[in-house]
Amino acid sequence: MADVTRRMLALLSILQTGRPFSGDELASRLDVSPRTVRRDVDRLREYGYPVETQPGPGGHYRLVAGRTMPPLVLDDDEAIAALLGLATLASSGSGEDGTLDDAATRAYGKLDQFLPARLRPRVAALRASLETDRQLAPAVSAALLAGLAEAISDREVVRFGYSDRHGEQSRRRVEPHRQMHLLQRWYLLGWDLDRDDWRVFRLDRVRDLVRTGVRHSPRALPADAALSYLRQGLNADRRRVRLVVRARPDQVADALKFEDAEIHRGPGDLETQVTVWLDSWEWLILGLAHLDADFSIIEPADFRNAFAAFGRRLLAASGPRTAGTVETAGTEAAGTAEAG
Repeated sequence: MADVTRRMLALLSILQTGRPFSGDELASRLDVSPRTVRRDVDRLREYGYPVETQPGPGGHYRLVAGRTMPPLVLDDDEAIAALLGLATLASSGSGEDGTLDDAATRAYGKLDQFLPARLRPRVAALRASLETDRQLAPAVSAALLAGLAEAISDREVVRFGYSDRHGEQSRRRVEPHRQMHLLQRWYLLGWDLDRDDWRVFRLDRVRDLVRTGVRHSPRALPADAALSYLRQGLNADRRRVRLVVRARPDQVADALKFEDAEIHRGPGDLETQVTVWLDSWEWLILGLAHLDADFSIIEPADFRNAFAAFGRRLLAASGPRTAGTVETAGTEAAGTAEAG
């Protein structure tokens, strides 16, 4: 790719974030002169991109939103990432009409027609090479996510029907603040006006969303991040377990892929620090048994004791068989045989 084309793509990628950039800031990011930035901005305008210029002190360049745009311009890696992202989203859901995964499936088949001609063969080849297995997950509509996103942006109170985990139906008036995705589920963090408290709602249980047009004031979130607050609620009845595993973080993550775990590289070689929330100690055995790596449980103490007791049972099971052990037909009495 010619240097000027690569630079133009980089400039467009920066401007597509939507915020204003000064000429000096763009020049620094692109490692060119302000004069080159001005020329490149002029080229973008010639291609049909609406770049707004604010001259004078405090001046800036900004890509105007809400205008008709030319075909999507992505570099090679971005095009591949977009296609894989759509494929992943399309494979996770219910497959019902109108759901988010249904929309991703439709977009997955249309992406290449919006790309520059030079990228279309690569994207087509990538699509032909892919197969994804469906992971069933609760259905959420793209319209619901978009409607809540607009309400959050406008600080607008919403109303909706909600079914809790016991199937109880209610109507809610909520100040929506964040949408979250965790473990194949979509959630909304909002201030429930009738209960005067923060609540987390499963979006697959939300129905009949209504935007009221009523504005609300911003609120400080109840935790450093909405996901942190969500995890606190999901793990309220679970036990926090800390352990050190003698394996790489990626190997541990693969073994515990179905658990809500925090995984960090430890100070030593092949040492990974793990914090995981579990209903019982047996859930941890299922993942670690397939990892084939040593590990040490730091806390809680009753989990350590349970593992020690289970270890003694395993040792007893691997000891010499008694003379009275029943053998299958065609085998010798195994009084001296040992299980490996």
